[in-house]
Amino acid sequence: MKYLTLTLLLLPIILGSCKNPQSADAGKNHYFDYSNSDDQITGGINVIPIETPKGTFRVFTKRMGNNPKMRVLLLHGGPGGTHEVFENFDGYLPHERIEYIYYDQLESYYSDQPNDSTLWTIDHFVEEVEQVRKALNLNKDNFYVLGQSWGGILAMEYALKYQEHLKGLIISNMVVSIPEYEKYAAEVLGPQLPPEVYEEIKAFEANEDFANPRYAELVQQHYYTQHVLRKPLDEWPEFIERAFKHLNPNIYIYMQGYSEFGVTGNASLKGWDVSDRLSEIKVPTLMLGGKYDTMDPKYMEWMSTQVQKGRSVTTNGSHLSQYDDPETYFSGLIQFIKDVDAGVFN
Repeated sequence: MKYLTLTLLLLPIILGSCKNPQSADAGKNHYFDYSNSDDQITGGINVIPIETPKGTFRVFTKRMGNNPKMRVLLLHGGPGGTHEVFENFDGYLPHERIEYIYYDQLESYYSDQPNDSTLWTIDHFVEEVEQVRKALNLNKDNFYVLGQSWGGILAMEYALKYQEHLKGLIISNMVVSIPEYEKYAAEVLGPQLPPEVYEEIKAFEANEDFANPRYAELVQQHYYTQHVLRKPLDEWPEFIERAFKHLNPNIYIYMQGYSEFGVTGNASLKGWDVSDRLSEIKVPTLMLGGKYDTMDPKYMEWMSTQVQKGRSVTTNGSHLSQYDDPETYFSGLIQFIKDVDAGVFN
């Protein structure tokens, strides 16, 4: 009888414990439920028409999850890179129920590639982001933009023009001044390489012999593995290799140039610097740098003190910190998004 009584007493607890996971699962399932959305049939993909002076072109976006309060548009690097560098966000943000949107800019692999250099300007890409924002119904109550590398330049320029539409701004692995980037590469990162390697790299660059396979070999083996992604090349993840394979070299060279140590020749990003305008940024802003990044992490920390509502996180990773130090990267990113949503910066 005692056993029966104990069983009956425990039954509600057992049944209750069975219901809790179902309740939690219901919440998680709602995050992945596209059944009431126009993009259900495409699995969250929206191909957005972009109006330009040279005609209408289409860009690729893919929404991951549903959260009307926290929606993050991801701006990839390059120029001419792809959203693929962000694919391991799938391992971290869904658990936190943060919506994020993959997006390939014009000239990038999954979007149209008109190959028209008159469109390869900061002004064009700022307006492109604004058209994407409108098409996806992003607004000041939910819209976070995260820009990495070149995407960080684009995110800063977008905020300087359209910050009234933003809830939060995240600059990942990018300084606010190309001259500062070049100075750091020349004075700090280059000299850290083995002297004979650095001298050989400089000789190739002096001769503008960037197409030489030996130049690519030296940069990839000695520079990329220390400052782009801190793992041996044969351990780089497939999605990063795929992103490099899909890079559009035409726009990359036009805007960035050939070198990883600065902007070369007449590349259009040469001299870009908006450091004197950081104080104009009013929205909560996170600067995400890496200890071993190609961008000076101390300078990125300084940037966070110049915006009106700034925060800085420095990972133990490099330029692709989301992969070589995901614990610090994602914990800092997630906490920032949730703090903004909770009004911590108000």
